[in-house]
Amino acid sequence: MQRRTFFGGVFAGIGLSSTKAKAAKTGGDIPKRTFGKTGVKLTLVGQAGGRFPLCTFEEAKAITRRAYDLGVNYFDNAHSYWNGRSEEVFGAALEGIRKEIFITTKTTKRSRAEAEAELHLSLKRMKTDYVDLWQIHSIKEKAEVDEIFAPGGAIEAFEAAKKAGKCRFIGFTGHFDPHAHLEMLKRYDRYDTILMPLHIADPAYLSFEKLVLPEAVKRKLGIQAMKTTANAKLLQSFSVGQCLGYALSLPVHCAAIGCTTIGQLEDDVRIAQQFRAYNDAEMNQLRSRAGRLKGPGLEDWKRNVESAAIDRPAYTGG
Repeated sequence: MQRRTFFGGVFAGIGLSSTKAKAAKTGGDIPKRTFGKTGVKLTLVGQAGGRFPLCTFEEAKAITRRAYDLGVNYFDNAHSYWNGRSEEVFGAALEGIRKEIFITTKTTKRSRAEAEAELHLSLKRMKTDYVDLWQIHSIKEKAEVDEIFAPGGAIEAFEAAKKAGKCRFIGFTGHFDPHAHLEMLKRYDRYDTILMPLHIADPAYLSFEKLVLPEAVKRKLGIQAMKTTANAKLLQSFSVGQCLGYALSLPVHCAAIGCTTIGQLEDDVRIAQQFRAYNDAEMNQLRSRAGRLKGPGLEDWKRNVESAAIDRPAYTGG
């Protein structure tokens, strides 16, 4: 499926004047939100490196640099993306502008030693001596949480890296089960940020929006949205404008977008520039339309609870 050639929905009635088209190409006017208790102001949309394997290295560099030229200041990555090549793209494309941007990376390692080794390599690849945000990546199961917080677990690496100035902020990510996010929140109260899937169909199935988002808001975390188009699957029924508009109408601070062409990137910037928050009635209408799409067939990155019942303890906060 082509990601898009145009956008509609909430933006369907907005004529893209030559002035706005020029603005999207010159950049600098993307709205920003304060990233929770970090105090940093991030653009509504950020360029993520997760889909760079769909590009050549030079194409990925060009997209990344174009994002900066358009005014994007939020750049998302992970040690595991493209076997490290995505971080190398950032190192090549963002050299010389490090102080002007906010860079994230992530580790899937659960022990202190392994996580520290990955961070060292990530910094080398991205040609920087620190990242703005380092995240414990892809939390799925309670057993992983146990490892992270056991003696010698990854949380020790994160605390040490923050103290040493190798990262400014720490957080965690995941898209498998919101209850794993809740378990992470239950174990620790010093995260700065959180990253989760938030999109039109999420409320109808194993919902991060319903279960995790309120707790993240209560803790004043910097909240990042991902999978806003459900890996483009929602684009069979909704426009990119509707998908991104829905996510940005939630109490989030930014959305990580995996653009693989400059055209996609420029579309997202235009959408962000023209963003108008949906009201409650509009949000509910979109959720209602998406209800027929719900489930693991659409969100194949989530736990399949339709094929097997699982026993979960009730979340009690903390």
